[in-house]
Amino acid sequence: MQKIILASQSPRRKQLLEWAEIPFEIVVPETDETYPGHLSLDDIAMHIARNKALAIRSAIKDPKPILAADTIVVLEGQLIGKPTDREDAVKILLSLSGKEHQVITGVVILNAADEISFAETTRVQFHPLSLAQIEFYVDNYKPYDKAGAYAIQEWIGVTGIKSITGDFYNVMGLPVSRVVQALHSL
Repeated sequence: MQKIILASQSPRRKQLLEWAEIPFEIVVPETDETYPGHLSLDDIAMHIARNKALAIRSAIKDPKPILAADTIVVLEGQLIGKPTDREDAVKILLSLSGKEHQVITGVVILNAADEISFAETTRVQFHPLSLAQIEFYVDNYKPYDKAGAYAIQEWIGVTGIKSITGDFYNVMGLPVSRVVQALHSL
């Protein structure tokens, strides 16, 4: 497979591409992550991913395909972002406790002539979590760079998730198998 540009500083996306043995280099774009208010949830994630990919395309003029992604968490129709601090992380996890939420990753792949874009949704159900469990997780894992204030591959995912419906790796930040299929179709 041809080497690609990963428009992300996410260590999880980097790890997933390494596991898939996709050759890549990382270029981190400076982008605005705001979006028009009329967009659907899928379109919000794809809009932000597209802006990342376009920022790289315009800045470096490299012919390699560019892969950009953005992951959002949605609870009862409301977008949940990254926590601002410890208190916010605890509040977010308390809101997710015992409930099902959606993790949506928008993916955009650009090459010189084409764009492939899609959104992948995975449903995640947490067991009821105690305040002590949540505080333990937040204090020990510091999930401040994660949408929804958690990482499925960390302690809280291992012990607190009751079920998932959909792509596990999507919850980590990239639906890898779908990305591989899209890269092959280019």
